[in-house]
Amino acid sequence: MTVVAHSTKPVPRAAEPAPLPQVNPAAVKPRDARELNKLFFDRLQILEEGTHEYQYARNTLIEMNLSLVQFAAKRFRNRSDGQVEDIVQVGTIGLIKAIDRFELSREVEFTSFAIPYIVGEIKRFFRDTTWAVHVPRRLQELRTTLAKTKEQLANELDREATVAELAVRLGISEREVIEGLIASNGYTAGSLETPPTGGEAGKGSHSYAEVIGNPDDGMELFENLHALAPLLRELDERERSIISMRFGEEMTQAQIGDRLGLSQMHISRILSRTLAKLRTGLCTES
Repeated sequence: MTVVAHSTKPVPRAAEPAPLPQVNPAAVKPRDARELNKLFFDRLQILEEGTHEYQYARNTLIEMNLSLVQFAAKRFRNRSDGQVEDIVQVGTIGLIKAIDRFELSREVEFTSFAIPYIVGEIKRFFRDTTWAVHVPRRLQELRTTLAKTKEQLANELDREATVAELAVRLGISEREVIEGLIASNGYTAGSLETPPTGGEAGKGSHSYAEVIGNPDDGMELFENLHALAPLLRELDERERSIISMRFGEEMTQAQIGDRLGLSQMHISRILSRTLAKLRTGLCTES
């Protein structure tokens, strides 16, 4: 009888990845940041969210790429009007969003991926803080177009253009032109201390601030939930469950993955896709 000898040599375990280098983000030059970005993003994909290593990798990426925020902020220096610090802060929010959504598999430089997020966040800041009252985005954009068209027609006609002439030039209805002109009134606001008559406050007079009601903080939440409800009903059962666990139960992506038997990366992709779907629906509604 032939005896087959079995090797008792242990199977070698997969080598643990080398620890991430300890770097001083402020001292990293842009040309060196490119390679470090790849290293940290590669490790970020396999680290568990919420761990010390994960936070170190994510925070280092943020600090190492703050120069992108400074670069993007320079495009708005003529509009900042003393808001430089605010611009950098909102630009950093855009950078963080880009880091959380970036994947090496996209085969695109992180710089090219991040700049649109940063610039978009800064533009949103100007849009939301410049207008004195809430105006739908469609009318905000129409106001800008109307202003340019009014100036062009004034130069051509040597007078102010009529609503009908503006409508013809823009290829829209006169009603839409009127809506855009009315919306322009929301771009600036007068002081609430001004009396309704427009004169100076005197004995027996009341300012606008004294006669208007207080804002209801719950109204905006109600409006948002009202707009979101039909969009949530259009999601499939798994998407609704993940949204509920992430934002209702405040579970991490790793915890959601454990409950559903899926990887954290899979949960991240589903969550990003679902939020993008909801965001698109809300923007379409507005």
